[in-house]
Formats: sequence, structure tokens, C-alpha cells
Amino acid sequence: MNRAVLIFAGLLALALPLSLLAGRVWIDPASTPNAWLILGELRLPRAVLAIVVGAGLGAAGAAMQGYLRNPLADPGLFGIAPGAALGAVTALFFGYAASAWLLPAFALVGAGGAMALLALIAGRTGGIALFTLAGLMVASLAGALTALAISMAPNAFAMSEIVLWLNGALTDRSWREVWIAAPLVALGVALLWRAGASLDALTLGEPVARSLGVEPGRLLWLLILGIALTVGAGVAVAGIIGFVGLIVPHLVRPLTDRRPSQLILPSAFAGALLVLVADSVVRVLPLVTELRLGIALSLLGAPFFLWLLLRMRRGLA
Repeated sequence: MNRAVLIFAGLLALALPLSLLAGRVWIDPASTPNAWLILGELRLPRAVLAIVVGAGLGAAGAAMQGYLRNPLADPGLFGIAPGAALGAVTALFFGYAASAWLLPAFALVGAGGAMALLALIAGRTGGIALFTLAGLMVASLAGALTALAISMAPNAFAMSEIVLWLNGALTDRSWREVWIAAPLVALGVALLWRAGASLDALTLGEPVARSLGVEPGRLLWLLILGIALTVGAGVAVAGIIGFVGLIVPHLVRPLTDRRPSQLILPSAFAGALLVLVADSVVRVLPLVTELRLGIALSLLGAPFFLWLLLRMRRGLA
């Protein structure tokens, strides 16, 4: 266990109890009526879900940046998140979301379909360039089909539900969503962690990695499965929450030796911390309606992305 894991795990342990008390109405367990019911049935599952979703997105971002050797890489580039979003939008479009389990199920099917299409295009021997282009194509196709569903929504209510869901939020989530997402994210993070040693070897170049016993096809499948599970499960229960996978590895990297294998678990803890804190902040903002979590993180992530671009440009000058 490296230093970064201990740091972010400690910060997460401090942030969790504070997040349970935060909200439009701050809860004092000693004096608030039904405080333990509110904490246990409303705020605790929401906080745990924020941790689960953030951990999956953080680990996926670290693995993707390690594989593509690009600090600007983000899990959305794989097309897994847009594919999961398309599946959920399909459920909303046809009215299947009335069942509590169907919307997450459709989202997971969408993530799996995007994963299968990506693997079919990239193949066993597809290099990093082909893999990236395949991910961009899948993301573009899923985005176009999602836009088509919005434009052809059968009524204004369905359109509103689709748009709100795509913005991402943890509002009104319960233990049911936690039990859906947690096992899938845990399995996905485990697969990404298992790929860590191969990602380390890949930093030396693909020919050297092959000479060290790395099988590119097996590594590609580990990454596709891991990212499909972590990102797909998060999208299935919370909608699109962007930029976590981009921001988190940059926060973690200075605290490690910068090897991809040393980034994945710390990035999971840091991602959990970022989403938990962001969700707590949107709950206490004095707005008429609660700011959607996906919008809040995009407002944070877009300037961060611009800062990275400017820093890279100065480095190349």
C-alpha cells in the first residue's frame, strides 16, 4: 500500500461523516427528529454510491492514461460511457424506466454492446492508435443515436427525463443502486489493478513489453472489461459524470513514482473522494433546485482540461 492510498483513504474517512451531515438542512443527530432514519436511508446510500461511482471512474481514468500513454485521456474516449448512456436513454425513450431495475439493466447492456463493438473493431492485435480511433467511433455513434432519441422523444416529459438523466446526479438514489453498482465496480477495479504490471511494461514501448511477456491482446481485453464494468456501472446508476477520470490521475501522480500500476488504486480512492465532496457541495449550494452533479464536475473539469492543454503547449514550446 503506497503513500497515496493512505492519504486519500484518510481524507475519504474524514469526508464521509461530514457529507452525511451536509445538505440544505444540516443534521444534528442529537437534536434532529428522525435523524438516524434520514442518515441511514437517504444520505448514507447516496454517499456510498458517490464513493462507488467515483472509485470506478478514477481507476478507469488512471488505467486509460497508462495504456494510451496520454495524460489527456478520459474514459469517455473508449465509448463505454456513451454506450451505457445510450442504453439508459433507450429505456427512458420507450418508458421502461418505470421499473426500478430496467434502466440500470439497459445501461449495462449498452456498455456491454459498446465493449463488444470496440473489441470487434480493435481486434486482438490492434495497436493503441486503432484502439483510440475505434473508441472515438463508438463514442460518436452512441452520441449520435442518443441525440436522435432526444429529438424523437414521444413527449416533453420523456425528453425532460432523458436530458436530466444525461446530466448525471445522485439525487434520490437508494441502497438498490448501491447493490447494483458496487459489485460491478469492485470487479472492474480488480481487473484494472491486475493489468497494472503490463501497463508498467508498456511504458517502455510495445516491443519491449512483448519481450517481457506482455500479451497485448490479453491486456486489451482486461482494460475493455475493467472499464466497461467500472464506467458502465457508474453510468447505469448515476448518469453521465465526466472529467473524474481526467482530473484524478493528475492529483495522484505527484504522490507516486508515476508508474501506471501505482496509480490505479490511489486514483480509485481519490475519485471516490472527489465525487463525494462534489456531491456534498451541490447539496449545500443555495440554489432553487439542486445543481446536477455532472454539470458541477464539468464546470470544474473543463477549466482543468484547458490548464493541462496550456501547460503541455508551454512544455512543447
